Amino acid sequence: MVGPRFAGQLIALIAAVVVAAMPVAGCTVTFETADGMGTGSASGSSAEPGSETRQQDERYAVEVVGAFWQRHFGELSRRPYVPPQIAGGYIGENGPACGGTPSPPGNAFYCPAGDFLAWDEQLMDAGYQQIGDAWVYVVIAHEWGHAVQARLRGSQVSVAAELQADCLAGATLQGAVDDGLVRLEPGDTEELTGALVAVADEFPWADPSSHGDARQRTQAFSAGASGGLQACV
Repeated sequence: MVGPRFAGQLIALIAAVVVAAMPVAGCTVTFETADGMGTGSASGSSAEPGSETRQQDERYAVEVVGAFWQRHFGELSRRPYVPPQIAGGYIGENGPACGGTPSPPGNAFYCPAGDFLAWDEQLMDAGYQQIGDAWVYVVIAHEWGHAVQARLRGSQVSVAAELQADCLAGATLQGAVDDGLVRLEPGDTEELTGALVAVADEFPWADPSSHGDARQRTQAFSAGASGGLQACV
């Protein structure tokens, strides 16, 4: 794929989820490592978290998602659209604090207090190595969805905020494809879907009592991808 890279059909992807009890909207994923279980660690990877290739994809994802919302926020609100700040990558607890709370390791989040998005590069590296380049697009689109929620009327924000962010992520990425902001390649859909569903089935961030199980999250993402923004509010 030339330029911004996102591969496959979007209909069956799911995004990661928020960490409970944190004053941020984020996503934490635990990946299988060579030594067992490790948060934000890639198995058998020689790439460092500062990989230029991955960081380039992060920049592309920010450009693509940002361009989509500049074009389409008006479909949901008459308010002027002001994009969130992009704090970008950090390592461990060395990232930006949110409302006095340190940056969470192995996480990606939207901070309402500071109106910014940030992510642990170890999380991004782990997903990039084990899932593929589309991982960074899903994570950034999901967290940007939380930023959009903060810009909507309260009546437009679902009680199931994580599922709504999944829906907005699906609408964003499919909409970006439709707008020609990013081009799909065949082959990565099964890889992404299989990896994310496997994580959802095994780890507590997919607890249906908190954020929705794999089926619910996939359906939410698919609703946005097939129905657009109006399907999410």
